[in-house]
Amino acid sequence: MRYIFTITIMFFFTKTQAQEVESKAYKLMLNTLLSHSVPELSVADVKTTPNIIWLDAREKNEYQVSHIKNANWVGYDDFSIDRVKDISKDAKVIVYCSVGYRSEKISEKLIKAGFKDVQNLYGGIFEWKNQDKTVVNSDNAETEKIHAYSKMWGIWLKKGEKVYE
Repeated sequence: MRYIFTITIMFFFTKTQAQEVESKAYKLMLNTLLSHSVPELSVADVKTTPNIIWLDAREKNEYQVSHIKNANWVGYDDFSIDRVKDISKDAKVIVYCSVGYRSEKISEKLIKAGFKDVQNLYGGIFEWKNQDKTVVNSDNAETEKIHAYSKMWGIWLKKGEKVYE
């Protein structure tokens, strides 16, 4: 009976959305940090189609340094559902931030507001850049710069040029 109970508990608490990042240490940190309360999408599983609505849940200064091409800034600290009022609730939406925590919280709000197809980019823009995906600056030109949020969080960004201002 104890064996069945242990297996049941392990199954219940095991993340059902087995997403991947390249670094095992990064994955461990993400699995601890994130609540996995919304669907997650790995960088490797992103299919770039014109039908995706990208939402950047970082602060404006982070977004201005660089962002995923065609991403719409929605912010985090002062996020308002009004910023997405022109997006269909049936649209495929991928939300990201630096590592995935802030975007997970914004994704929860979008789902609560009735959006039907929302996913959190697992590992965030850091993993996006770590896997050699391109980002653009405020002039829509490709850049190597990524706002690394802080020295503590910047350790997870392995590629690109870290910016802290």
